[in-house]
Amino acid sequence: MRAVDIIEKKKKNQELSKEEIDFLLEGYLKEEIPDYQMSSFLMAVYFNNMTKEELTYFTLKMRDSGDTIFFNNLDYYLVDKHSTGGVGDKVTVVLGPILSAVGMATTKLSGKGLGHTGGTIDKFESIENFKFSVTKEELVEIANKTGVGLMGYSDNIVPLDKKIYALRDVTATVDSIPLIASSIMSKKLAIQSKLIILDVKVGDGAFMKTIEDARELSRRMVEIGNSVGRKTIAVLTNMEEPLGYSIGNANEIIEGIEALKGNWSNDLKEVVYEIVYLALKHKGEVETFEQASKIIDNVIANGKALELLKEFIELSGGNGEVVNDYSLLPTPKSVLEVYSNEEGYITKIKAEEIGKAAMVIGAGRATKEDEVDHAVGLLLKKKVGDKVQVGDLIAEIYYNDSKNIESSKNMVLDAFVVGKNKVENIKNILEIIE
Repeated sequence: MRAVDIIEKKKKNQELSKEEIDFLLEGYLKEEIPDYQMSSFLMAVYFNNMTKEELTYFTLKMRDSGDTIFFNNLDYYLVDKHSTGGVGDKVTVVLGPILSAVGMATTKLSGKGLGHTGGTIDKFESIENFKFSVTKEELVEIANKTGVGLMGYSDNIVPLDKKIYALRDVTATVDSIPLIASSIMSKKLAIQSKLIILDVKVGDGAFMKTIEDARELSRRMVEIGNSVGRKTIAVLTNMEEPLGYSIGNANEIIEGIEALKGNWSNDLKEVVYEIVYLALKHKGEVETFEQASKIIDNVIANGKALELLKEFIELSGGNGEVVNDYSLLPTPKSVLEVYSNEEGYITKIKAEEIGKAAMVIGAGRATKEDEVDHAVGLLLKKKVGDKVQVGDLIAEIYYNDSKNIESSKNMVLDAFVVGKNKVENIKNILEIIE
């Protein structure tokens, strides 16, 4: 068997056998197949796609290139929620404690942010001395006590994905839907769960800009999960404007804590409640969204979810009192207020532009090697549909270094689109695929 013949076959849009996929991926992992041949194969996939059978086996082969995490002594209904990344996406901060409070547990791998999208690890690491679990034993211990099991990505988990992604990054094949689906699902299947819920962001601030692309990616991922016996649901959610009001790291932790105290932004609440409802429904505990809402309302009102977040932070090395004292979080040296120079109704807030405005002042990474400043970020004072006058405060920029502050301010001003007519409220749950 030769790599060139496998490339030729995929170039002609023919289905690969399991043996051919084995040969290609094992050879690449062992460095017996060079980058230039794998690059050629990836481009063939970009243009010719993969069949359901090919993609499922390709994904399992990726998963099995490294460690898999299964729990023999974690007696919970395990839910793994994954987000494809967005601006202001602090869903995991809020979701984990709520799922635990209603009798389930979160077991998931979390990543760092790159570009204009934030990562869950960066948010939690804004809490002094907080450390994510790095071993299965640490994960199980904390999840057993709190129901929240979050672990950073390890080089030992799906190493083939890391190797192939680095190649995709420099060969213009990052935006291949089957390759994105395989990359995400290989990591989801590497850690045990009863249910995988995929929060697929759609719109300006998301990787998937159109509903058609998001739908296709969701369909492929759900297909992979369900075909190997892991119940998988995709929730397509809006990312035409940032989620919630805070963008950054420490300030997103604050917004997450406030949500667990009942002080929600409507869009964040809608997304979190929908995901918890789907989890409760598939566990068999509720039939309707209204039933799930009452259960969630109760664990917010009685403080159970907030207490579980506090305990999770403490067991992870951080100071749990941060849920009551935000001064324990990093604070910026300066605040720049941004005022509207137009009158009318906000018809759009360009999420990607807001994400970039936060990134250039240090809240995100332009490259994987960049350091994040956990204290900096943005606080939106207006959302789509709000009325504004000239001179109204529309955002605050929290910063430590003034180097890019004017650029950040201009990005914020450009992001706020003002029109004469009030727009309808944005729908945050766009579609469910299962």
